[in-house]
Amino acid sequence: MEDTVEVYMDESAEIPCLYTFTEKPVMVMVQWFVREREGNRVRISYSDLTMQKVDEDTSYSDRISVQPNSDGETLIIQDVKLSDEREFFCQVSGLAAGNGEGRTLLKVFDPPEPPVVEGVLSGVSVSSDSPAKIASCETRDGFPKPNITWYRDHIPIHPANGLVNVVTLVTRESSGLYTVQSDLHYKVTKEDKDAHFSCEVSYFVPAAVRTSESKGINITVHYPTSSVEIWKESPEGLVKEGDTVEIRCQGDGNPPAPIIFNREQSDVELDSYHGLLVLKEVSRADSDVYECHSLDLDAVNHDVVDTLQLTVHYLDPAVVMPKDSEIMLKGESLTATCNALSSLETTTVWFKEGIEVGRGHIMQLQDATFDTAGQYDCEVTVPSLPGLLTSGSIHIIVQGAPQMKDAEREIELTEKVGGWLNLSCEVRGFPRPAITWSITGSQSQSWREVVKRETEEQVHSVVMLKVTTDIVAICNSTNDFGIETKTYNIRSIPFSQTPTARKTSVDNSGVIIVVIIVSILLLAILGSVFYFLYKKGKLPCGRSGKQEIINAYSTKEKTSKDDIVVEMKAKKTEESVLLKGVNGEKKPLNDQVTMYT
Repeated sequence: MEDTVEVYMDESAEIPCLYTFTEKPVMVMVQWFVREREGNRVRISYSDLTMQKVDEDTSYSDRISVQPNSDGETLIIQDVKLSDEREFFCQVSGLAAGNGEGRTLLKVFDPPEPPVVEGVLSGVSVSSDSPAKIASCETRDGFPKPNITWYRDHIPIHPANGLVNVVTLVTRESSGLYTVQSDLHYKVTKEDKDAHFSCEVSYFVPAAVRTSESKGINITVHYPTSSVEIWKESPEGLVKEGDTVEIRCQGDGNPPAPIIFNREQSDVELDSYHGLLVLKEVSRADSDVYECHSLDLDAVNHDVVDTLQLTVHYLDPAVVMPKDSEIMLKGESLTATCNALSSLETTTVWFKEGIEVGRGHIMQLQDATFDTAGQYDCEVTVPSLPGLLTSGSIHIIVQGAPQMKDAEREIELTEKVGGWLNLSCEVRGFPRPAITWSITGSQSQSWREVVKRETEEQVHSVVMLKVTTDIVAICNSTNDFGIETKTYNIRSIPFSQTPTARKTSVDNSGVIIVVIIVSILLLAILGSVFYFLYKKGKLPCGRSGKQEIINAYSTKEKTSKDDIVVEMKAKKTEESVLLKGVNGEKKPLNDQVTMYT
């Protein structure tokens, strides 16, 4: 028989019993026994050549069977329980052929549940003099008793005097299974704050050893503050006056110790909240070295401090020289400056009416004209710190004699009599010029000023004038520095000239048309007369007669055509005669023909 047979709980176990004899026995009897807890043996089965039975009234009566084979027989135990872990005996007797007995230990296994690890919730201090409990690991319902091993970052932890203690509690449940709880007592250091602790359960199974590992946990380590760090949280970059500044300070202790702030040369504590100092609308007076201190009583060095240099940058209002306004004469030069005191390098740009006219703190105005006059704005900025900006201005006044806007000083105009003209005069100068009009050749009621616009250095006047004759209009502009004039020479056109010319042109065209019509009518009448004479027989019919008629007709036709040409050039008296004839005056036919002979 085998010394040991291993089986999982609730499965079937097979215990073989093999035997041989030196001579063939007459009868073979096989009996199976089990050792009770008290140490005595109890038979559970009997078999011989004639029968095989399971003994009644035992704990195995309904769970075992015996299976014979050529070499012996096998005891089969159904639904193995933990209580079945005991010795089983096979006793064989061949009477005179001999007898013998074998023994097998049945071992039963049940794997435990996966381990569960929990860390202490309150945290562990590095200041503790002895190892403190940091975690507990438990595994339940295993058989035989499982073992627990602790790990730190997957490295086994072994007990060490004054550093590591492992306390194990083993509980045998009513079911016979084991529950094992292991507590890890560990002297933590600051480096353990990032470590992961876990436990591993090892247990036996048939013909092997298996393990199961728990999840890793991180424990809360309490340690004193050894250093603090201070930094400016906002705004990013450089700080300017008017900003809100947030300064943060944090120590490396756990739990975080209270933080206080003060200026380097002052012991006055500044108002802060949870390590945050807020300075609202800072000014240059807030520039200083700021300190933060940790109030950790467990710290080895009680004065744990860090410092921050805060610089608040500024830009003072711009100062423009000359101030406010400056009066110049035409042709003069001026130097203007624009500066602003700042903690950083500045840039200055000059503008006039929104258009950039120069860069730099100094602006030079050369050979002043009226166009030079106006307001100049300077804008001072800090390139390295956007948002810092100031500005100033200077008003330039240019004095000089009046200056006409138009280049022409004498203007020639023509207009028909009775027409109206608008005459314009626009003048620049300072002091502002006065404009007067001098108009000759026109009555005073024939003109009036209709527009007059004035600015600081400019006047615009428009007069409306009725033309009655040739006129000379003079615009006079004067101020303290001189006089300027502008002359309009207006030639009038009589009203009758233009209509007479048009009538003569129309009459000439009418004469030509009438002459053509009269000529055509005379030809028609002449032809009718000859036709009438021919019918009455008063014209000769011979060749000479025909020739005469033809010649007479040709002569008259030629004469008529010539007369038409003449009449196109005739004077008005002749036109009147022709028109009367055409209009139906009753005259003898011979008289009409004679007119063209």
